Amino acid sequence: MKTLEELQAVRETYHKQLNLRREDHTRTRVIVAMDTCGIASGAKPVLMTFSDLVQEQNLTDRFCVLQSGCIGLCKYEPVVQIEEPGKPTVTYIRMTPDKAKEVLERHLLGGQIIDQYTLDYADHQ
Repeated sequence: MKTLEELQAVRETYHKQLNLRREDHTRTRVIVAMDTCGIASGAKPVLMTFSDLVQEQNLTDRFCVLQSGCIGLCKYEPVVQIEEPGKPTVTYIRMTPDKAKEVLERHLLGGQIIDQYTLDYADHQ
């Protein structure tokens, strides 16, 4: 049987991981579509990249990384939606782990939408 101290250490370890997925209305939501076609197109590494970077950079107080089902954009998978409080949703398409890193740095931390990765940009080409 574990001691109280061991149980508290386990609690602390998992509390940080669970906090990453806790939803609230003050944090920006990074939503990765994890439907069948998204997973087949590489959504899991994209999800893990966002999750790992947010945790490694201690950004869980600003961002929550979530999964969704199908959002009806199969030909554009992997799809990531960024929902910032008080702003329109931005939909990034054909995401890769490298693009996820760039979205975190330029959009989430720098405030600059990367137009060429967005659904709106693809629809106007």
